[in-house]
Amino acid sequence: MENASEFKDRVCLVTGGSSGIGRGIALEFGRLGANVLIADIQENSKIGKYHDTDITTTTSEEIINNGGKSEFIKCDCSKDFELENLVKSVEKKFKRIDILVNNAGIHIPGSIEEQSIEEWDKVMSVNLRSIYALTKLSLELIKNSDYGRIINIASVNAFRGGLGPAYAPSKSGVLNLTRDLAITLGRHNITVNAICPGYIETPIQDYNTPESIEEFLATLPIKRLGKPKDIAHAAKFFASKDSEWITGSYLVVDGGGLAS
Repeated sequence: MENASEFKDRVCLVTGGSSGIGRGIALEFGRLGANVLIADIQENSKIGKYHDTDITTTTSEEIINNGGKSEFIKCDCSKDFELENLVKSVEKKFKRIDILVNNAGIHIPGSIEEQSIEEWDKVMSVNLRSIYALTKLSLELIKNSDYGRIINIASVNAFRGGLGPAYAPSKSGVLNLTRDLAITLGRHNITVNAICPGYIETPIQDYNTPESIEEFLATLPIKRLGKPKDIAHAAKFFASKDSEWITGSYLVVDGGGLAS
């Protein structure tokens, strides 16, 4: 396996790792020999209307079935005490975190006329606040690594409106938080970078219609929708030694959508 020795026995924590992009990232690091910790509100993968319709294993089961090492830790990333318990669990077993992937995220459809203030707060709490909170709580464990990597999952919507009044601002906030953390943590040799996915085939796309998906696909220079593995490959790069002098940056992975 390529790069397997580089990631062998690295401690990799992936939030929102049960489904979608998080599952894809976790499976990739599991394949590469890391100890993959899946933190999510539920262990079973979400089943989508259009994508991930036939998943029968949990992420950890899939990693273990393929010869890797993984375990699930139940955690609602919007709740500080659950984040604290998550970090305590990792500290007790591993004493460090080498790779932190802040992937947990939600989307609640609706315009400003339709979305409640409570729903706005919920999106912000999961998509932005939880990244700050978990990174802060994990900081000593990441400093204990000789390899600290923080990878935040943003979105192409960080650069434009759409998907409601909470989602886009939450993702643009992720980019500026990434930059600020990179400035502060560089002296500890910790890199902090973000990935901005476009349309990825996951259950979060259930709000679409078959017609809107086809219309969007027609706008892409590369005529296919994204897959979780496309984001996993970007995460692998940001976690690798090849990116050791890249920090405070972001990578758009969207089939050319933003360029159109």
